[in-house]
This record gives sequence, C-alpha cells and structure tokens, in this order.
Amino acid sequence: MPSAVPGSETFPALIARIAAGDRDAFSRFYDLASPLAFGLIRRVLRDPEAAAEVLQEVFWQVWLEAPQYDPKRGSPEAWLVMRARTRAIDRLRSMRRRDRTFVAPLDESVARRDHGSAENPAVMAEHRDLVQAALAQLPEAQRRVIELAFFEGLTQSEISLKLGEPLGTVKTRARLGLERLRSALRGERLSAT
Repeated sequence: MPSAVPGSETFPALIARIAAGDRDAFSRFYDLASPLAFGLIRRVLRDPEAAAEVLQEVFWQVWLEAPQYDPKRGSPEAWLVMRARTRAIDRLRSMRRRDRTFVAPLDESVARRDHGSAENPAVMAEHRDLVQAALAQLPEAQRRVIELAFFEGLTQSEISLKLGEPLGTVKTRARLGLERLRSALRGERLSAT
C-alpha cells in the first residue's frame, strides 16, 4: 500500500512526477521525506556537517534515479532509506580511511532527537515503531550483529574482530537475525530459537 502524503498525494506519485522533471514534486518529496533520511544519516555519521552533505547527495541521487523507481520492488521510504544508508556508510568508511581511526560508539541521544517536523508523523512513527519492535524480538547476539552492520557500517569481518567471535558465527547470526526481522515485519509469530 503506497504511503499517503498529506494533501492526498502518494510518495510513488511524487516520485513519478520527479521522474518527469517536476521540481515542485521534488521539493514536496524533500520536505516530507528528508527528516527520515537525515535521521538515519545522523545516526550513522553523528557529524551534522557531514550528514547534511550526504543528505544533499542522497536527494541528488533521488532526482537522477527517480525514473528507475519501481514500486513493485519496495516502498518509497525503503527506496530512500537504502540510498541514505549506503551513502552514509560510504562516507563513514571514507572518513575512517582518511583518519585511520575507529568511530566512537553511537550517541543514542542524538540518534533519537527529532530532526524536523516536516515528516508525516503517523507514517514515520509507525515505521520506526515496527522496526524497533522487530529488533526487540531478536536475541541480543543477533540484534548486535545487525546493528553493527546497519548503523556502524561494519563488514562481517570487522564485526567478527570487534566482538571477538568467529566469522562463521557472525555470518550465521546475521542470516538468522535478518530472517527473523523479515518474519517479524510481516507479522509472523517468532519461535524462541
């Protein structure tokens, strides 16, 4: 079901208009969707200036790739979040290589802070609550592996080193955790194993 946008236009409809070169649709999509993307980027990067730069890159990518958006492959929010996540992790890895240092742990207070009121609160809160509830259902070991990969941009090898666990164990936890997340997000009951 496409995401409704205040004013009765759906995100897929806005993206279709963006694909046709409609700058007003792009501006409206940016106003409504940028808080979601910026929140994720800030959680990964924690540097407001770098996050703002990455947000610009993400929406430039949206402008260029709008003609390739296929609603059959996922929601507009998922399409945007994957672009934001990929760009943020690319920037994080670039910063690590440049500084040759490890990133400090996430500051959860910054990650949870409201970054604007232009988002559709009902839709964004529902998505956030669904993901948080699904993550909460995971065993701690699986949740930790997924959080390190998604929010800190670590590879499975890096996670293995950070946690002091064998690479095979990390891969298994990631696979099982992702399977459980998919099931939880589909509303299926999870087993204890």
